[in-house]
Amino acid sequence: MSALLAGGLLESLSGEAARAALSSLRAELLADRLVPYLGPGLLTLDWPPPMPASPEEVAAALQKRVPVPGRIRGNMWAVAQYIESRRHRRTLKKLMADIFAAEPRPSAFHRLLAGLPLGLVIDSWYDGTLAAAMAEVGRADVADVQGMSRAAIGEDRWHRAFDLAGQTAEPEKARTLLYRPHGGIRPDGDVLVSDSDYVEVLTEIDIQTPIPEEVRTRRMTRGFLFLGCRFHDQMLRTYARQILKRSAGPHACVADAVTLTVNERRFLAAEGIALLDLPLAEATRLLAG
Repeated sequence: MSALLAGGLLESLSGEAARAALSSLRAELLADRLVPYLGPGLLTLDWPPPMPASPEEVAAALQKRVPVPGRIRGNMWAVAQYIESRRHRRTLKKLMADIFAAEPRPSAFHRLLAGLPLGLVIDSWYDGTLAAAMAEVGRADVADVQGMSRAAIGEDRWHRAFDLAGQTAEPEKARTLLYRPHGGIRPDGDVLVSDSDYVEVLTEIDIQTPIPEEVRTRRMTRGFLFLGCRFHDQMLRTYARQILKRSAGPHACVADAVTLTVNERRFLAAEGIALLDLPLAEATRLLAG
Protein backbone atom coordinates (compact mmCIF):
# COMPACT_ATOMS: atom_id res chain seq x y z
CA MET A 1 0.00 0.00 0.00
CA SER A 2 1.58 3.22 -1.13
CA ALA A 3 0.81 6.20 1.09
CA LEU A 4 1.85 8.90 -1.38
CA LEU A 5 0.19 9.80 -4.62
CA ALA A 6 1.60 11.79 -7.53
CA GLY A 7 2.52 15.28 -6.46
CA GLY A 8 3.11 14.24 -2.84
CA LEU A 9 -0.58 14.17 -1.92
CA LEU A 10 -1.84 12.15 1.00
CA GLU A 11 -3.51 8.85 0.20
CA SER A 12 -6.81 8.90 2.06
CA LEU A 13 -9.02 5.82 2.05
CA SER A 14 -12.56 5.72 3.37
CA GLY A 15 -15.52 3.36 3.42
CA GLU A 16 -14.97 -0.09 1.92
CA ALA A 17 -11.51 0.83 0.60
CA ALA A 18 -10.37 1.71 4.13
CA ARG A 19 -11.90 -1.47 5.53
CA ALA A 20 -10.14 -3.57 2.89
CA ALA A 21 -6.82 -1.89 3.67
CA LEU A 22 -7.38 -2.53 7.37
CA SER A 23 -8.04 -6.20 6.67
CA SER A 24 -4.66 -6.41 4.95
CA LEU A 25 -3.01 -4.57 7.83
CA ARG A 26 -4.61 -6.97 10.31
CA ALA A 27 -2.80 -9.84 8.61
CA GLU A 28 0.46 -7.89 8.88
CA LEU A 29 -0.20 -7.23 12.56
CA LEU A 30 -0.89 -10.88 13.36
CA ALA A 31 2.28 -11.86 11.47
CA ASP A 32 4.30 -9.40 13.61
CA ARG A 33 5.19 -7.25 10.62
CA LEU A 34 3.35 -4.19 11.92
CA VAL A 35 3.99 -2.04 15.00
CA PRO A 36 0.93 -0.61 16.75
CA TYR A 37 1.63 3.04 17.63
CA LEU A 38 -0.95 3.86 20.28
CA GLY A 39 -2.23 7.27 21.32
CA PRO A 40 -4.49 8.44 24.16
CA GLY A 41 -7.56 8.22 21.95
CA LEU A 42 -7.68 4.49 22.72
CA LEU A 43 -8.65 5.32 26.30
CA THR A 44 -12.08 6.42 25.07
CA LEU A 45 -13.03 3.16 23.31
CA ASP A 46 -15.21 1.34 25.84
CA TRP A 47 -16.06 3.93 28.50
CA PRO A 48 -15.23 7.48 29.60
CA PRO A 49 -11.52 7.50 30.50
CA PRO A 50 -10.61 7.79 34.21
CA MET A 51 -7.68 10.06 33.32
CA PRO A 52 -6.80 12.73 30.73
CA ALA A 53 -6.89 11.51 27.13
CA SER A 54 -5.10 14.39 25.39
CA PRO A 55 -2.35 16.95 26.08
CA GLU A 56 -5.05 19.61 26.35
CA GLU A 57 -6.80 17.65 29.10
CA VAL A 58 -3.51 17.28 30.99
CA ALA A 59 -3.01 21.04 30.72
CA ALA A 60 -6.51 21.63 32.07
CA ALA A 61 -5.89 19.27 35.00
CA LEU A 62 -2.60 20.98 35.87
CA GLN A 63 -4.21 24.42 35.61
CA LYS A 64 -6.84 23.40 38.16
CA ARG A 65 -4.06 22.70 40.64
CA VAL A 66 -1.69 25.60 39.87
CA PRO A 67 -2.74 28.96 38.37
CA VAL A 68 -0.82 29.73 35.16
CA PRO A 69 -0.69 32.75 32.83
CA GLY A 70 -3.45 32.96 30.26
CA ARG A 71 -1.02 32.97 27.33
CA ILE A 72 0.06 29.37 28.02
CA ARG A 73 -3.24 27.88 29.15
CA GLY A 74 -4.10 24.76 27.19
CA ASN A 75 -0.47 24.02 26.23
CA MET A 76 0.60 21.01 28.29
CA TRP A 77 4.30 21.43 27.70
CA ALA A 78 4.34 25.14 28.56
CA VAL A 79 2.08 24.70 31.61
CA ALA A 80 4.32 21.90 32.90
CA GLN A 81 7.39 24.08 32.36
CA TYR A 82 5.81 26.96 34.28
CA ILE A 83 5.06 24.68 37.24
CA GLU A 84 8.50 23.08 37.14
CA SER A 85 10.23 26.49 37.04
CA ARG A 86 8.22 28.03 39.89
CA ARG A 87 7.26 25.07 42.10
CA HIS A 88 10.16 22.64 41.44
CA ARG A 89 10.31 19.39 39.51
CA ARG A 90 9.13 17.39 42.52
CA THR A 91 5.85 19.31 42.50
CA LEU A 92 5.30 18.65 38.80
CA LYS A 93 6.03 14.94 39.25
CA LYS A 94 3.59 14.73 42.17
CA LEU A 95 0.87 16.53 40.20
CA MET A 96 1.29 14.22 37.20
CA ALA A 97 1.10 11.18 39.48
CA ASP A 98 -2.08 12.58 41.00
CA ILE A 99 -3.66 13.31 37.61
CA PHE A 100 -2.95 9.76 36.39
CA ALA A 101 -3.60 8.05 39.74
CA ALA A 102 -6.71 6.18 38.59
CA GLU A 103 -6.20 2.51 37.87
CA PRO A 104 -5.99 1.85 34.11
CA ARG A 105 -9.10 0.25 32.60
CA PRO A 106 -8.03 -1.79 29.57
CA SER A 107 -10.47 -1.93 26.69
CA ALA A 108 -11.20 -5.11 24.76
CA PHE A 109 -8.70 -3.93 22.16
CA HIS A 110 -6.00 -3.37 24.78
CA ARG A 111 -6.55 -6.94 25.93
CA LEU A 112 -6.32 -8.23 22.37
CA LEU A 113 -2.99 -6.50 21.84
CA ALA A 114 -1.77 -7.65 25.25
CA GLY A 115 -2.12 -11.27 24.21
CA LEU A 116 -0.26 -10.96 20.91
CA PRO A 117 3.47 -11.86 20.94
CA LEU A 118 4.43 -8.73 19.00
CA GLY A 119 8.05 -7.73 18.75
CA LEU A 120 7.43 -4.01 19.26
CA VAL A 121 4.57 -1.81 20.44
CA ILE A 122 4.74 1.97 20.86
CA ASP A 123 2.56 3.53 23.57
CA SER A 124 2.74 7.31 23.34
CA TRP A 125 0.75 8.17 26.47
CA TYR A 126 1.55 8.20 30.19
CA ASP A 127 -1.20 6.00 31.63
CA GLY A 128 0.14 2.45 31.29
CA THR A 129 -3.17 0.86 30.26
CA LEU A 130 -1.58 -1.57 27.81
CA ALA A 131 1.06 -2.55 30.36
CA ALA A 132 -1.75 -3.25 32.84
CA ALA A 133 -3.54 -5.40 30.26
CA MET A 134 -0.34 -7.34 29.61
CA ALA A 135 0.08 -7.95 33.33
CA GLU A 136 -3.55 -9.12 33.57
CA VAL A 137 -2.97 -11.85 30.99
CA GLY A 138 0.20 -12.97 32.73
CA ARG A 139 2.79 -11.81 30.23
CA ALA A 140 6.27 -12.41 31.66
CA ASP A 141 8.15 -11.74 28.43
CA VAL A 142 7.62 -7.97 28.14
CA ALA A 143 10.14 -5.15 28.66
CA ASP A 144 8.52 -1.77 29.34
CA VAL A 145 11.07 0.77 28.08
CA GLN A 146 10.26 4.30 29.21
CA GLY A 147 11.76 7.56 28.07
CA MET A 148 12.73 9.97 30.83
CA SER A 149 14.55 13.22 31.44
CA ARG A 150 18.26 12.81 32.08
CA ALA A 151 18.28 16.00 34.14
CA ALA A 152 15.35 14.84 36.25
CA ILE A 153 16.91 11.51 37.17
CA GLY A 154 20.47 12.82 37.37
CA GLU A 155 21.81 10.05 35.16
CA ASP A 156 23.39 10.05 31.72
CA ARG A 157 20.76 7.97 29.96
CA TRP A 158 17.56 8.59 28.05
CA HIS A 159 15.40 5.67 29.16
CA ARG A 160 15.02 2.81 31.60
CA ALA A 161 13.50 -0.65 31.17
CA PHE A 162 11.18 -2.44 33.58
CA ASP A 163 9.32 -5.72 33.62
CA LEU A 164 5.58 -5.60 34.30
CA ALA A 165 6.21 -5.89 38.05
CA GLY A 166 8.32 -2.73 37.99
CA GLN A 167 11.70 -4.43 38.29
CA THR A 168 14.68 -3.77 36.02
CA ALA A 169 14.48 -5.62 32.70
CA GLU A 170 16.75 -6.34 29.73
CA PRO A 171 15.05 -5.17 26.49
CA GLU A 172 17.07 -7.38 24.17
CA LYS A 173 15.77 -10.50 25.95
CA ALA A 174 12.08 -9.55 25.77
CA ARG A 175 9.65 -11.15 23.33
CA THR A 176 7.62 -7.94 23.32
CA LEU A 177 9.22 -4.54 23.64
CA LEU A 178 6.71 -1.98 24.91
CA TYR A 179 8.30 1.38 24.17
CA ARG A 180 6.85 4.46 25.85
CA PRO A 181 8.86 7.35 24.41
CA HIS A 182 7.30 10.01 26.68
CA GLY A 183 7.63 7.89 29.81
CA GLY A 184 5.09 6.31 32.13
CA ILE A 185 3.52 7.21 35.46
CA ARG A 186 4.27 3.73 36.81
CA PRO A 187 6.55 2.62 38.35
CA ASP A 188 8.70 5.77 38.80
CA GLY A 189 6.80 8.57 37.07
CA ASP A 190 9.81 10.39 35.60
CA VAL A 191 7.93 11.37 32.47
CA LEU A 192 8.82 13.81 29.72
CA VAL A 193 6.25 16.58 29.93
CA SER A 194 7.82 20.05 30.25
CA ASP A 195 9.40 22.14 27.52
CA SER A 196 12.84 21.67 29.09
CA ASP A 197 12.43 17.88 28.99
CA TYR A 198 11.96 18.01 25.24
CA VAL A 199 14.65 20.61 24.55
CA GLU A 200 17.10 18.14 26.07
CA VAL A 201 15.86 15.23 23.95
CA LEU A 202 15.39 17.12 20.70
CA THR A 203 19.04 18.21 20.66
CA GLU A 204 19.98 14.61 19.85
CA ILE A 205 16.90 12.93 18.45
CA ASP A 206 17.99 13.55 14.85
CA ILE A 207 20.94 11.25 15.47
CA GLN A 208 18.61 8.80 17.25
CA THR A 209 20.52 8.70 20.55
CA PRO A 210 17.38 8.99 22.75
CA ILE A 211 15.67 6.09 20.96
CA PRO A 212 16.62 2.69 22.44
CA GLU A 213 18.86 0.56 20.26
CA GLU A 214 16.46 -2.37 20.49
CA VAL A 215 13.64 -0.21 19.10
CA ARG A 216 15.86 0.83 16.20
CA THR A 217 16.67 -2.82 15.50
CA ARG A 218 13.11 -4.15 15.62
CA ARG A 219 11.52 -1.41 13.50
CA MET A 220 13.76 -2.24 10.52
CA THR A 221 11.54 -5.15 9.43
CA ARG A 222 8.16 -3.64 10.31
CA GLY A 223 5.63 -1.00 9.35
CA PHE A 224 3.58 1.18 11.72
CA LEU A 225 -0.15 1.49 12.38
CA PHE A 226 -1.18 4.65 14.27
CA LEU A 227 -4.29 4.28 16.44
CA GLY A 228 -5.79 6.97 18.67
CA CYS A 229 -3.02 9.44 17.83
CA ARG A 230 -3.02 13.13 16.96
CA PHE A 231 -0.11 15.04 15.45
CA HIS A 232 -1.35 18.62 15.80
CA ASP A 233 1.78 19.70 17.69
CA GLN A 234 5.27 19.88 16.20
CA MET A 235 6.78 17.94 19.10
CA LEU A 236 4.41 15.00 18.57
CA ARG A 237 5.23 14.97 14.86
CA THR A 238 8.96 15.11 15.53
CA TYR A 239 8.86 12.13 17.87
CA ALA A 240 6.79 10.00 15.51
CA ARG A 241 9.03 10.90 12.57
CA GLN A 242 12.15 9.82 14.43
CA ILE A 243 10.60 6.57 15.65
CA LEU A 244 9.51 5.76 12.08
CA LYS A 245 12.97 6.41 10.66
CA ARG A 246 14.49 3.48 8.74
CA SER A 247 11.44 1.27 9.30
CA ALA A 248 10.22 -1.03 6.55
CA GLY A 249 6.59 0.05 6.05
CA PRO A 250 3.79 0.06 5.13
CA HIS A 251 2.46 2.79 7.42
CA ALA A 252 -1.14 3.78 8.08
CA CYS A 253 -3.08 5.99 10.49
CA VAL A 254 -6.70 5.56 11.54
CA ALA A 255 -8.30 8.97 12.02
CA ASP A 256 -11.35 11.08 11.25
CA ALA A 257 -10.24 13.03 8.19
CA VAL A 258 -12.53 15.97 9.03
CA THR A 259 -10.72 16.66 12.29
CA LEU A 260 -7.16 16.69 10.91
CA THR A 261 -5.27 19.97 10.73
CA VAL A 262 -3.32 21.03 7.65
CA ASN A 263 -0.08 20.25 9.46
CA GLU A 264 -1.28 16.76 10.34
CA ARG A 265 -2.15 16.06 6.72
CA ARG A 266 1.25 17.33 5.59
CA PHE A 267 2.97 15.16 8.16
CA LEU A 268 1.15 12.01 7.08
CA ALA A 269 1.90 12.69 3.42
CA ALA A 270 5.55 13.52 4.02
CA GLU A 271 6.14 10.38 6.07
CA GLY A 272 4.33 8.03 3.69
CA ILE A 273 1.49 7.27 6.10
CA ALA A 274 -1.84 6.36 4.51
CA LEU A 275 -4.91 7.84 6.16
CA LEU A 276 -7.70 5.37 6.90
CA ASP A 277 -10.75 7.54 7.40
CA LEU A 278 -12.73 5.36 9.82
CA PRO A 279 -14.04 5.74 13.37
CA LEU A 280 -11.48 4.36 15.82
CA ALA A 281 -14.03 2.05 17.43
CA GLU A 282 -14.90 0.48 14.08
CA ALA A 283 -11.25 0.12 13.12
CA THR A 284 -10.33 -1.65 16.35
CA ARG A 285 -13.28 -4.03 15.93
CA LEU A 286 -12.09 -4.89 12.43
CA LEU A 287 -8.55 -5.44 13.69
CA ALA A 288 -9.86 -7.72 16.41
CA GLY A 289 -11.61 -9.81 13.73
